[in-house]
Amino acid sequence: MKSEDMKKKYQDIQSAFTLIEVVIATFILVTGIMGAFAVIQQVTAYVSTSSDRLIAAYLTQEGIEIVRNIRDGNWLKNFDWKTGLTGCEAPLGCEADYNDRSLTSYGGRYLKLNDRFYNYNSGADTKFKRKIIVTPAIDPDGADILKVVVSVEWKEKGSFKLFSAQENLYNWK
Repeated sequence: MKSEDMKKKYQDIQSAFTLIEVVIATFILVTGIMGAFAVIQQVTAYVSTSSDRLIAAYLTQEGIEIVRNIRDGNWLKNFDWKTGLTGCEAPLGCEADYNDRSLTSYGGRYLKLNDRFYNYNSGADTKFKRKIIVTPAIDPDGADILKVVVSVEWKEKGSFKLFSAQENLYNWK
């Protein structure tokens, strides 16, 4: 009988170890899956944020290019290089889109997306607002310059984000 009792105890111990092993394996598996979901969630949030920042960077650069194009157009028409670029000082600022030939007073309007182009006239509203501030200044060498600051603002997850860039334009003609 002792031999049978020993076998039974051994089998009981073996099944207890098996149950403990299953519980531990399940815990490890669930922890790994939850960790993977957390990483996927973070990556998804980061990709969305990165995409918005990239769009804001391009819209900011486009704002600077708009001001530069107006200045260059003035030279081609033999106008004063600052024509149409004054009256946009802080804090009011101005706005313009890629097809504008002049700056207009900032109205806080959202840019619209129409056929892959951002503008104020047609298309679906986006979450981006662009403000262009042009301030006449004198650089350290005494040259007449226009200090251009373009800011793009958007709302993301309940808070406002801002991307801004600055460039000095010169009358080098």
